[in-house]
Amino acid sequence: MSLRIHQDHSRFKQIVRGKIKSNLRKYVQKGEMIGKKGKDTISIPIPFIDIPHFKYGHKEQGGVGQGDGEVGQQLSPGAVQPGDGHQAGQGEGDHNLEVDVTLDELAQILGEELRLPNIERRQNEKIVTQKIRYTGVNTTGPESLRHFKRTYKQALRRQIAMGTYDASRPIIIPTREDRRYRSYKLQELPETNAVIIYMMDVSGSMGDEQKEIVRIESFWLDTWLRHQYKGLEARYIIHDAVAREVDRDTFFHTRESGGTMISSAYKLCRDIIKADYPKSAWNIYPFHFSDGDNWSADDTRQCIEMLREDILPGVNQFAYGQVESPYGSGQFIKDLREAVGDATNVALSEIADKDAIYPSIKDFLGKGR
Repeated sequence: MSLRIHQDHSRFKQIVRGKIKSNLRKYVQKGEMIGKKGKDTISIPIPFIDIPHFKYGHKEQGGVGQGDGEVGQQLSPGAVQPGDGHQAGQGEGDHNLEVDVTLDELAQILGEELRLPNIERRQNEKIVTQKIRYTGVNTTGPESLRHFKRTYKQALRRQIAMGTYDASRPIIIPTREDRRYRSYKLQELPETNAVIIYMMDVSGSMGDEQKEIVRIESFWLDTWLRHQYKGLEARYIIHDAVAREVDRDTFFHTRESGGTMISSAYKLCRDIIKADYPKSAWNIYPFHFSDGDNWSADDTRQCIEMLREDILPGVNQFAYGQVESPYGSGQFIKDLREAVGDATNVALSEIADKDAIYPSIKDFLGKGR
């Protein structure tokens, strides 16, 4: 019976996985599922899954078991005609089933559908963590590691061997020689840490629709990078004419009305990297989203200079996503493409609307860096 249940469960998971893959583009474009995200899982609505089975046809179609009926005769399953939508009916409608999928499984599906390469690790990663691994049982050790079950069994074995065990009064009293303790050793495990530094223009030209696109895309970027790395941190920078670091909620819900100086965000990003994330120990991913409108050509030149000298030499990949806005000039991505577009660790993407999020994820993650 347990084998049958396991087979059915595996078959169900394969069906669910296929449904998610076939509807992945729709899930990427829509952001409502992000609100159903838990700590390690996310609820995804999929079309109702119906296991193939035989069913009755309608009466007028003929066939075995069909014919004229009598007044008051109970209809067989399937004989009820669907309603026309104007009156209450008895027929069942379409249903969606919500299933919980781990973020790791979702990342695997995303990688398969977009054919994303696994990220190449840096050669100079040297972060090592020590993990306690219990390897056996000894007769000596600290009391905090005493193995009570093994101690009890040893005392029981000794009392039975000595003939002092009374089944009618099963009292087991361990002695010092009966005590057993867990033994362990420290195992060194390599660990890869990564940080995403999100930067977003929150000036008056970036509206709610543009921020929603950034929110959806950042979810999928997070999901893929967390699948690739054991530890992932996220830092958030918003900017108009001045940049400041904020928490995640503030990042996605703040709107300012000032001008735009992108260099302020790049300066803060550079300072955060220098202070907290040495390149010898961290995989660093700055992601910047804007509508491409900057204060002046001089500020753009300053941005490019900081990228070349301070940011690009120490990061795995710098990514810039330009979200189309009716108020933005869209010039900044053209300047970046001309100045640093050929760099191997630069990814540039133009995001016209929610339909463009899907190919934009490929632009950002397709290099495997």
